[in-house]
Amino acid sequence: MEVDYNFRGEGVKKTPYRTIKSLPEADRPRERFLKLGPEAISDSELIAIILGTGTKQSSALDLANSILSNYVSIFNLLQATISELCEIPGIGYAKSIKLKAAFELANRCMAREQLTMDKITSPEDIFRLMNFRLKTETREHFLAVMLNTKSYLLKIDLISIGSLNATIVHPREVFNRAIRASACGVILVHNHPSGDPEPSQDDIKLTNRLVAAGDLLGIPIMDHVIIGHQKFYSFSRENHL
Repeated sequence: MEVDYNFRGEGVKKTPYRTIKSLPEADRPRERFLKLGPEAISDSELIAIILGTGTKQSSALDLANSILSNYVSIFNLLQATISELCEIPGIGYAKSIKLKAAFELANRCMAREQLTMDKITSPEDIFRLMNFRLKTETREHFLAVMLNTKSYLLKIDLISIGSLNATIVHPREVFNRAIRASACGVILVHNHPSGDPEPSQDDIKLTNRLVAAGDLLGIPIMDHVIIGHQKFYSFSRENHL
């Protein structure tokens, strides 16, 4: 094991740590990634590869293990803010931004893959489409899913971002976007960060307002799906439209 001397004076040793370069080649994250493929390496090794470098006191793998010990799971880590990540010793803004950028790429990849869905035929389709995008959000996000005459997906628009338990949505924002997209129908979607998808009274009132506005404009609201933790509530399925 190498001993790191950062000051003069023989015989005085700092507490040593193992750099990634000091590991046997077969145990280094990048080499294992190349040899075995991404599926074969651990979460901490993937994070270490994203981080790239360690600090004077900790290797990138040590930092990755520290991150996971703070957040227990990748799901919890996805929800961490840059400021929260920076509270972990050795993780500054540069490393925090690297992590968040990697997570955002994964989110966008999943969202774009879902855009290839042929047709929206059920609330389950909406849940599969939107759950990955919304499940880690800590504030309410309100989106409009635009459909054509045959219920094929045209686009998804983010209408507003609210607080932990509320969001403000104006009908004009929803229907301006729908008109620009030439949508023939709209499905409303928002998340409940609490995990409970049951609608609040405000959710019900907002849905009724948007349904009424859609009827006047000839752009029907086809459903309003609230996404919670691994479950959802559909206004259409519950006959509340």
